[in-house]
Amino acid sequence: MVSGFADSCGSTDFDAWWLRSGDWVEPPNQRRGGESGVQRVQDDSTLCYVKRQVGHIYRSLLHPLGRPTILREAAALHAWQKLGVRVPQVRYVGARSSEGAWQALLVTEALDGFEDIEQWYAGGGRERCGEALHVIVLQRLGATLARLHEGRWQHGCLYPKHIFVALRGDGEVEVALLDLEKSRRRLVKNRAARHDFRQLRRHSSWNDADWAQLLYGYRSEQERLKKRKTA
Repeated sequence: MVSGFADSCGSTDFDAWWLRSGDWVEPPNQRRGGESGVQRVQDDSTLCYVKRQVGHIYRSLLHPLGRPTILREAAALHAWQKLGVRVPQVRYVGARSSEGAWQALLVTEALDGFEDIEQWYAGGGRERCGEALHVIVLQRLGATLARLHEGRWQHGCLYPKHIFVALRGDGEVEVALLDLEKSRRRLVKNRAARHDFRQLRRHSSWNDADWAQLLYGYRSEQERLKKRKTA
């Protein structure tokens, strides 16, 4: 058994989550030599997402024989939280070898009050909140990406559907990032930034003025982080 984030992650906990069932958010699909899928599960009063994988591995110099991708994703979630990037809270993570194949679980709590930015736009979010608040959304996203890249992390799959926003009643805007399965740490932070921005620009519909606000938030956060390091 390989696990992390909670000392109580034993075989009993693994079996309990493995046997839970719910609505498929991402039906099982074949990739990376194995199978991966995500179900939505209600755990008491908390809505959770259970990612279940069988034989779904990655290989590296440290793990030439293969290691469950879920463990790499869980490690990224933990690292991003330390950088101040909002991501789903991990409820449980674990992996085990069964009959020669890896089984792995990642259970995360739903982001309360958030929706992906594609749905937010489609539902008239920009029109409802007004342009002034929309500017704050873009700047908050830019600041979030700056914190990520300053830590030399690359999202690797930065599509609008993986960017979540929440507008609180007090006018506060929060931004969260999802789907860290393809994330990786780069030796040079600029490479991480170039990859993510190129990808996001290709898949988003923001105009030049929108991008200017996002980049303003990005550079402002970079300056803030630089001052904090030298203080």
